[in-house]
Amino acid sequence: MSEVATFLAHAVALEAEAAERYDELADAMEVHHNQEVADLFRKLAKFSRLHLAEVKDSAKGIDLPHLKPWEYQWSEAEGPEAAPVERTHYMMTPYHCIHLALHNEKRGHQYYADIAYKSPDADVRKLAQKFAEEEAEHVVILEKWAINIKAPEPDWDLDLDPPVVSD
Repeated sequence: MSEVATFLAHAVALEAEAAERYDELADAMEVHHNQEVADLFRKLAKFSRLHLAEVKDSAKGIDLPHLKPWEYQWSEAEGPEAAPVERTHYMMTPYHCIHLALHNEKRGHQYYADIAYKSPDADVRKLAQKFAEEEAEHVVILEKWAINIKAPEPDWDLDLDPPVVSD
């Protein structure tokens, strides 16, 4: 990552994708009447949007490139903070939700920290370091939340009347 505009375009996409995914997961939890987790996903989406606003503020006056989906420099198909859908379950608990978000924030931190370390551009390194520090703060916040959330019972996903999907 050697240009500030390209770096910021990635940061905007990363935060926007995280917020959108949390909203999608909240919608899914609401469909399954799992309101407590839906509310928590909505709160996480709100936090992602706040961080997105900060990133956009950093990009004021800079013409950001419009990257195609395959041009993003992620290590996986989706951005580092997009919650993997396969790690969700319609009966998941707040414990699972917080740990999923914690996993995402750690990946976001690592993404920015790697750029701060590897970029040949001093301005990119400086911005990436700032964003990495912010993500580290998010990790600490979520770790504090996680302390107060009870782990689920071993049979938390037992559903004697599971949803039926018909083709």
